[in-house]
Amino acid sequence: MEKQRTIAKPVELEGIGLHLGKTVHLRLVPAPPHSGIHFVRVDAEEAVRIKASYSNIVSTKRSTNIEKNGYEIHTIEHLLSVLHALKIHNVDIEIDGPECPIFDGSASYYFEKMAEAGIEEQEAEVEYIFFTKSFHFEDPDTGSKYQYIPSDKLILHSLLDFPGNSIGKQFAKLESFENYKEEIAPARTFAFVKELELLQQAGLIKGGSIENAVVFAEKEYSAEALNDLARKFKFDGDYVTEGQIINKGGLRFNNEPARHKLLDLLGDLYLAGGPVKGEIIAEKPGHKSNVLFTEELVKRYRSIKKIKDKPIYDENATPVLDTEGIKSYLPHRYPFLLVDKIIKLEDHQVVGIKNVTANEQFFLGHFPGNPVFPGVLQMEGLAQTGGILALHTVDEPAKWDTYFLKMDNVKFKHIVRPGDTLIYKMELLSPIKRGIVHMMGTAYVGDKIVSQGELTARIMKREE
Repeated sequence: MEKQRTIAKPVELEGIGLHLGKTVHLRLVPAPPHSGIHFVRVDAEEAVRIKASYSNIVSTKRSTNIEKNGYEIHTIEHLLSVLHALKIHNVDIEIDGPECPIFDGSASYYFEKMAEAGIEEQEAEVEYIFFTKSFHFEDPDTGSKYQYIPSDKLILHSLLDFPGNSIGKQFAKLESFENYKEEIAPARTFAFVKELELLQQAGLIKGGSIENAVVFAEKEYSAEALNDLARKFKFDGDYVTEGQIINKGGLRFNNEPARHKLLDLLGDLYLAGGPVKGEIIAEKPGHKSNVLFTEELVKRYRSIKKIKDKPIYDENATPVLDTEGIKSYLPHRYPFLLVDKIIKLEDHQVVGIKNVTANEQFFLGHFPGNPVFPGVLQMEGLAQTGGILALHTVDEPAKWDTYFLKMDNVKFKHIVRPGDTLIYKMELLSPIKRGIVHMMGTAYVGDKIVSQGELTARIMKREE
C-alpha cells in the first residue's frame, strides 16, 4: 500500500499576493500522518488553523479562498497544486498575511522549493478518492462540465473555448505527475485587458503586473493606449505586444492558458482532503465549478464508502465469540444482552451480530401492531459490542466493566423490524488512554446504515 508523505524539512518563502498586493511570508513545516493540509494564520492574536477543504471556501472570484473565524487566505490553488503533484499529504503552512504569494503567476517556484526540501514517507496509508463507474457533473451557473472516468491514476484534461479572441479553442492534458514540473508548473495565470479595470474596481489584482500574469488583448492597441495601460496597471515599460499578447517573450506554451487551468484544477481537487484517482475531462473549468465538482466527488465517495466498509457476514463461519463467550466479557444477561455473536475482534475493530426476533419483550409495548426495534437499543447493542473491543485489551476481562460516558452525532437512518439482522461495527477513533475508549459505531441491515454515532466509554476494574 502507498504511504502518506510530508516534507522532510521546513520551507520558507516570501512574495507579493496577486489580488491584495501585500508581502507575505510562508513557512511550511512537516505534519504528522492523517493531519492533512492546514494553513495557519500566525499573524492573528491567537493562531488560526484553517483546513484546506472545500467546506472552508469563502470565495472563488478569480482565485480559491478559504476562511475561518474571520481570517481569510486567498489564492491557495497554486501551492495546493504542487502539494498534490508531489504527493505531500500532511503539512502545516504558516502564513503571516491574507494571501499566498503569486511569484511569476505559475507554480514553478513553489515546486522548486518543495522539491529542495525533500519528501519524507510516513507509516500511515494513503486513502484515495475513486469510483468504479463514470459520471458527469455540470455547473449550471457557469456552464462548466466535468466527466469522471475510472482510472488507476489521476489523468486531467482541460478544454477551453474563448471565441473571437487570441485564445480561441485550446486543449491540455496531464497524464503523469512526472511531467508536472516541465509541462504544467510553468504555465502562468492569465487575464484579458478588458477585465483589468473590472478586477481593479473589485479590489483585486493590486499585486498584478505582466511579471506575474499573461495579459491578452482583444485587439491591437496603439502606442498611446498601451502607455495608458502601463500607467494604470504598473507595466514597467518592458512590455511587448506580440499579436494580442502584452508580455515580453509571449507565451511559454502555445496552449499555456489550458495548461494553467489544469494547474488550478489539480490544486482545487486537493480541497477534497486527499488525492483523487480517475480520468477527469473538464470543459471550461474555473475555480467556482472546480470547487463544486470537488464537493460532488467527496459526497459521492462518502456515500459509497459507507457501504464499502460494511463488514461481510458469513452465517456459516464459526464466530469469534458465541453467546456464552460474550457472557465471559459482559455482565449483561437476557433480556438485556443485545448482541448474539462476535464475528470479528481485532485491536482496533469489533463486529457483532444481533438477530432481531418478534418475541423480544420490548416489542410488547413499543409500537404494538407495528413493531419497531428502538433506536436507543441499537445504541445499547453497539455499546455492548464496543465494550468487548475495550475489554479485549485487558487481562481477565470478566473482572472489568465498561461504562459509557457520552454519545455524539447519533443518527437513526432507517427502521429496524423483527426478522432483520443487525451488524454492529465499532472502530477505535483514537488509542485507548487512561481507560478512556473513543469509538465510532455503525449499525447495518443489509446494505443500509440504520444508525451510527460516536461513543465514549471508560473501562474500570471491579473492586474485589
